[in-house]
Amino acid sequence: MDTRLAVLIDGDNIPSKHVKEMMEEIAKYGNPTIKRIYGDWTKPHLSKWKNVLLENAVTPIQQYGYTTGKNATDSAMIIDAMDILYSEKVDGFCLVSSDSDFTRLATRLREAGMKVYGIGEKKTPNPFIVACDKFIYIEILKPEEEEETGATTSVQKAAKKKDVDSITPKTIQLIESTIEDVADDDGWAFLGDVGGLLQKKQPNFDARNFGFLKLTPLIKSIKSIELEQRENPKGRSKLIYVKVKE
Repeated sequence: MDTRLAVLIDGDNIPSKHVKEMMEEIAKYGNPTIKRIYGDWTKPHLSKWKNVLLENAVTPIQQYGYTTGKNATDSAMIIDAMDILYSEKVDGFCLVSSDSDFTRLATRLREAGMKVYGIGEKKTPNPFIVACDKFIYIEILKPEEEEETGATTSVQKAAKKKDVDSITPKTIQLIESTIEDVADDDGWAFLGDVGGLLQKKQPNFDARNFGFLKLTPLIKSIKSIELEQRENPKGRSKLIYVKVKE
């Protein structure tokens, strides 16, 4: 059965540019049966959302800012999330915000047995990131720009490279230790198990952060790790196993 998800978007805190890509990403994890966005729609800066909401069937929730300096949007979103939780109509939540104010909400939803996905910008504070089961950066959801033949400048290439995280010794150490955690007596680990444990250790771990579409090519790029393809007794696809070189 498809996982039913409630998608709650902090309109004051998230740019409208990549909502289509964001909804496509969310669909990978379940069926977004509830889609709501919160904000004060009387404010001009939220006008860009209008067409995007219609195209993606997202329901706008009006929330007036009653007091200067207080974020009424956060409160409305948190109250709705708890109402949805107790309605028992969903299996998980997707909280779209770069605001650490939703850290406690994410923790509470997981305590109730909900799967919690977070989506936000790279500036998102770490407490909110680690409170989620998985956290996805909006920056990696941007579609690849169509390059004109021979028109890609060194400046464009540099800008694109700047958006990608470098694979640091700390990243390699994380991957290697995770392989060793799930490896058999010979040191080999099934890549699927490695990926699952990496996600638990670091919810924002994603091969796309480093410029790779999948985990396999990311692992291939690390010289200290070897890969081995094995026959799958249950299907035609190959099973990939990895091992830290001695």
